[in-house]
Amino acid sequence: MNNFASLTLLRIRLALRNKMFFFFSFVMPLGFFFLYLGVFGKGITGYAAFFLGEVLALNVMGSFWGLSATIVMFREQGILRRFHVSPVTASDILASSVVANFGLALPTVLVELFLATVIYHINTWSSLFGILVFIAIGTTSFASLGLVIASVTNTMQETQVLNNLIWLPLIFLSGATLPLAYLPRIVQRVGLFLPATYLVNAFQQIIVNSASLLSRYAEIISLVVWAILTFFLSMQLFRWEPETKIPRRAKLLVAATAIPFVLLGAWENRTDRILKESRTTFESAVNSPHPALGRISMPSAGASKPSDNSSK
Repeated sequence: MNNFASLTLLRIRLALRNKMFFFFSFVMPLGFFFLYLGVFGKGITGYAAFFLGEVLALNVMGSFWGLSATIVMFREQGILRRFHVSPVTASDILASSVVANFGLALPTVLVELFLATVIYHINTWSSLFGILVFIAIGTTSFASLGLVIASVTNTMQETQVLNNLIWLPLIFLSGATLPLAYLPRIVQRVGLFLPATYLVNAFQQIIVNSASLLSRYAEIISLVVWAILTFFLSMQLFRWEPETKIPRRAKLLVAATAIPFVLLGAWENRTDRILKESRTTFESAVNSPHPALGRISMPSAGASKPSDNSSK
């Protein structure tokens, strides 16, 4: 436990000394925050509340990117080799990385929730517990994905290529950029197999509809099972030395981590639950009065866009 706590604090200190970390973990997320809520959401409470879910999901999903690159860099520079001769274990390294990632992401999320309340009048406090639960689950899940990526790649260049190949589908096919229900039908079907889709939907249901955690059981179970599988696999594939190679067949085990979302995606493609929720949540956020958001002006039936005025 002492090793775990020391490594966690060390990771946080190292990150805070890095100017690039400050930019990518604080400045850029706030840029996306104002772009989504202020420009895409037009500053309207209902629109902004819907897009806040996407912003939080992007913050959480980005955790895998920096973590995978950091682990590979530590291995290339021989830092992991030095830890290997100490009492530190692989589980200490990996678990401390996940916890440090959550600790570093939480302040940005809290700032965004505060700004959403003050500037855009979104009542996030009534749903704060549910939001924080999914921040914790989502950060753990995607951080564990980053650990797996670091385990199967050998160089920083290879890691960046794989990160990009994973990141682009996550943001463009999951509803993290555009509402899922308004994407092409084939994109919707593919998106239902992505973990990001369930994270985005969970945030939107909690923020816009004040959904309870119990009603989000499918998202919670799938993300938790995925986190356990990816973390366990990263422990099995962890390498202290850059010269150590993993067998090709071991890389096939990575595909096994997708099992929860293959099963869930197949089920959701039959029921269309997520697609229906995404559509109705978007429409209710724009058109309907809601106790969690205050009363929003309703546009006329033939209006091409919603009114720019909202009343509390």
